[in-house]
Amino acid sequence: MPQKLPRHGAHLIDPSTTRFALWAPDAREVSVELDTGNISLLQPGTDGWFSAEVPCPAGTGYRYLIDGELRVPDPASRAQIGDVHDFSRVVDHSAFEWTTEGWNGRPWHETIIYELHAGLLGGFAGVESYLPYLKELGITAIELMPLGEFPGARNWGYDGVLPFAPECSYGSPDDLKRLVDKAHAHGLMVYVDVVYNHFGPDGNYLHAYAEPFFRDDIQTPWGPSIDFRRSEVRDYFCENALMWVMDYRIDGLRLDAVHAISEKDFLVELAQRVREAAGPDRHVHLVLENEDNSAGLLERGFDAQWNDDGHNVLHHLLTGEQEGYYADFASEPTLKMARCLGEGFIYQGDTNRRGHARGEPSAHLPPSSFVLFLQNHDQIGNRAFGERLITLADPDSLRAATALMLLSPMVPLLFMGEEWGSQQPFLYFTDHNEELAQAVREGRQREFSEFALFAGNEGGTKVPDPNAVKTFTASRPDFAGSVGQPEFEPWRVLYRDLLQLRHKHIIPRLGQVRSEGVQVLADNAVSARWQLADGRVLRIDINLSEAFVASEPVPHDAEPLYLNRVDPDSGMLSPHSVVALLEAAR
Repeated sequence: MPQKLPRHGAHLIDPSTTRFALWAPDAREVSVELDTGNISLLQPGTDGWFSAEVPCPAGTGYRYLIDGELRVPDPASRAQIGDVHDFSRVVDHSAFEWTTEGWNGRPWHETIIYELHAGLLGGFAGVESYLPYLKELGITAIELMPLGEFPGARNWGYDGVLPFAPECSYGSPDDLKRLVDKAHAHGLMVYVDVVYNHFGPDGNYLHAYAEPFFRDDIQTPWGPSIDFRRSEVRDYFCENALMWVMDYRIDGLRLDAVHAISEKDFLVELAQRVREAAGPDRHVHLVLENEDNSAGLLERGFDAQWNDDGHNVLHHLLTGEQEGYYADFASEPTLKMARCLGEGFIYQGDTNRRGHARGEPSAHLPPSSFVLFLQNHDQIGNRAFGERLITLADPDSLRAATALMLLSPMVPLLFMGEEWGSQQPFLYFTDHNEELAQAVREGRQREFSEFALFAGNEGGTKVPDPNAVKTFTASRPDFAGSVGQPEFEPWRVLYRDLLQLRHKHIIPRLGQVRSEGVQVLADNAVSARWQLADGRVLRIDINLSEAFVASEPVPHDAEPLYLNRVDPDSGMLSPHSVVALLEAAR
């Protein structure tokens, strides 16, 4: 059955005719202006819609003229000719010739995510060149930071204002499809990080002609909340999700900061519409970032949530840091680590440092409902100087934590460069006009005012300038320079070996998995067990302390998977050590 034509945007109805539709409830008159100079008046419809069928083929540039005065790009532009203020372009998504027609994705439990920034790796073509390496490493899914058009040529992607249009500095829509096609040929899934909670500060014209897109009674860190009570708004974002999944054949979406979306039923609707469109044979995965730890959403169409709780407690244990949000994990961190490994979320309605209750019970959820990571774009880039964990933690403890992340039944996520021990920073970077750039500089400095290094520091320590080109270039991973270097190869070998163990021993047993409990061995040391699908028990003992810690000896009928700084006969764990083994079925 043919897919229903989306409500928003420009869509070919035959090779020489395009249907244009814009929701502009505050406009009196809307025209579409083509790059040929032709202008056609759109016909007003009901509920603020304007539309018309206009003779023009794929590749035509166009923009909308509001009330004869304001020229704007299509908010549902499928591609831009230039930057966010320029002409949009009509795209024929059916024209690309796929070579992997039989690809239906991979099951969620096989997921091993490698998060990356396409711009830092040379755009879509640059990412494509990394695919053989990532496959050999053991990765099964790449996750692309947000791709929607943003102002300028450098940005994390979270300042995007045209979420349907892949950033033109990364490549064309066909270049992105070619990347996805090549990834599928290598057996790799492709996920995209999508931002449905706000628009960036430059290039969003919706307030000028569609003020009802937003609500004035709820403010977010980015301004007025998007009004998901309106069907036009819900359709806009659902159609965006469907575009990635159907037109680009993306295997999964990571939804950014959904705690800033007040209507949670919209998320349920989105999941339903995506799964219905993809059909029962495709593996399409939906993952949340959600500070609210809303366990209920993980039973209503979503596969998993990024487990920031797990990262935060492990980061505190590895570095001793307790400023900012790490303060919520500095008290009884061993118990918190145990709760994470046994139940998923740490905060399940508990009160945080600001006196706010956060989270819902999660012990009933399987471990695969949680994405575990030691680093990601947020946890590195939101540091003032973008330091990676390798520059902050004891190397032996970091190896132990890495083994925990890659061998536990939770879904692991790596951040680009992590696997070779890259010490280059990942900084926050932008390419704004000077007025906005100055506001971002000042805001970034204020953001760290509660940290001792920056508090009251007039003219002293400064956060790197997000808008400087050198901030972007300093964040580019030096992959070529790391190959074969004695400093980096042990890390690469560690990650590759651990991922081989996961593929061989863990993934085949990740059907029905449940926690068998977590025992606190000593300060900063725990022993966790999970019963796997075949009845075997995965046991991981980890000691992130400076002391020797006693644990159970390795049973004679157990299968050791990974022993690092451990005496298997006595079970004594050296400082900064880990053991992973498969025990017999109980």
